[in-house]
Amino acid sequence: MGGKKLRIAVIGAGASGIAATIKLKEADVGEVVVFEKANDVGGTWRDNTYPGVGCDVPSHLYRYSFAPKSDWTTEYAPGSEIFDYFKTVAKDYGVLDNVVFSSEVKSAEYADGRWHIHTSLGDQGWFDIVISAMGVLHREVYPDIDGREEFEGISFHSSKWDHSVSLKGKRVGIIGSGSTAVQILPAIVDEVADVSLFQRTPQWVVDVENKPISEEKKAAYKSDPSKMQDLYDFLADLLNDKFAAALVGENDEGLAEISETCKSNLENNIHDPDLRARLRPDYDVGCKRLVVSNKFYPAIQKSNAHLVDAGIDKIEKTGIRSKDGKLHELDVLIYATGFDPFNFFKPMKVIGREGKDLGEIWAQSSKALRSVTVPDFPNFFFLGGPNSPIGNFSFVMTAEAQLGYVVKLVKLLSEGQFREIEPTVEATDAFNTAIDAAMPKTIWVTGGCQSWYFDKSGKVASWPWTYEKFQEDLRTPNLEEFRQI
Repeated sequence: MGGKKLRIAVIGAGASGIAATIKLKEADVGEVVVFEKANDVGGTWRDNTYPGVGCDVPSHLYRYSFAPKSDWTTEYAPGSEIFDYFKTVAKDYGVLDNVVFSSEVKSAEYADGRWHIHTSLGDQGWFDIVISAMGVLHREVYPDIDGREEFEGISFHSSKWDHSVSLKGKRVGIIGSGSTAVQILPAIVDEVADVSLFQRTPQWVVDVENKPISEEKKAAYKSDPSKMQDLYDFLADLLNDKFAAALVGENDEGLAEISETCKSNLENNIHDPDLRARLRPDYDVGCKRLVVSNKFYPAIQKSNAHLVDAGIDKIEKTGIRSKDGKLHELDVLIYATGFDPFNFFKPMKVIGREGKDLGEIWAQSSKALRSVTVPDFPNFFFLGGPNSPIGNFSFVMTAEAQLGYVVKLVKLLSEGQFREIEPTVEATDAFNTAIDAAMPKTIWVTGGCQSWYFDKSGKVASWPWTYEKFQEDLRTPNLEEFRQI
């Protein structure tokens, strides 16, 4: 059966889906069909167009290893520039020829050694392999607050920004205090009459100036790509090795340095003692994803910006009633309340061997082998699956490491070494037991906070070891961990 040409379905045309398509086409293992629910590529960078949107990972690290970009305009790229980058890469590598747009996958069902795909456009036939490249930040979350439907002003989620609405002279409310809210507030504060930030939990903020990249540097990167590679390697070592190691208890000195940087930022740049106390988290630095901004602290101290931390009682026709009884009258209400990272594939139904439903299996806690494969779901692979490294790292690097692992398995399938492959229950349980044993020493557990890293069962769904170990674990599949047919 050597040299079999496979039919491969890729779900999603965001950062990981584009990379998967490129690498599968390079491997020449068969037909690749990409199903994308929207009408363009780009994933989260297509969807999020709110004022101030940008990346909290340095530009020269947040790119494919195989597609360097010499002309990033700033050290931390704005969202529109990242979107253009992914669109350009997709076009240059011929990815668009493989994408079926406006085709949301409704179900993937396994039978007789193949996967049957059904999308919003109807029956798509049978596939030998399915790769989920859906990402985890696209199912928006709205807060469970009484009266949301009562508000008579304009309201929308940050990921569905209504650009037809002018904020000039308006009274604006932002629910949320994470990276999105911190980016929006400085971008609109000088335009609006008033802006109220409704904070449930304060965040640690690292003061990083987003400097323009000079034309001289751009020219140097273009003429000598090795300079870009050196910068990429330096940033990868700084963030993915040293910072990641600090979070998992392997670099206490580095964690202490980051902690001092954030605390000094708060002490030195918030001048009113009362506001400073209200913006000071009661958990350790790194327990939640760090907020990267040198604009938020100046913006929240402007006369028309208000921090509301009394808690929200309910939403009324004309605004938000906080728990201290005060009505905050609003014209526009923005939900900067994030996404559900644990229901990222829903409402799609994934039905594996013997009718097993992945949604039911993962109802309380998501488990996979090395974040990529799941028992009873043969030839089904995840990019960005359970316990992928999350935090202030480059997801593009993470996806590439997982993709390299997946492509090696796909090549073995194409070569006819086996028809089906799935992880054994024993290997998957052993891997997750090791995760559970390692997690208690990480900052996510010891730091004293709740975050979106925790699943419904109370487990942290991140990688509890160094990034170096993540890359090493995914360098070569250990076939002893798999059931092969």
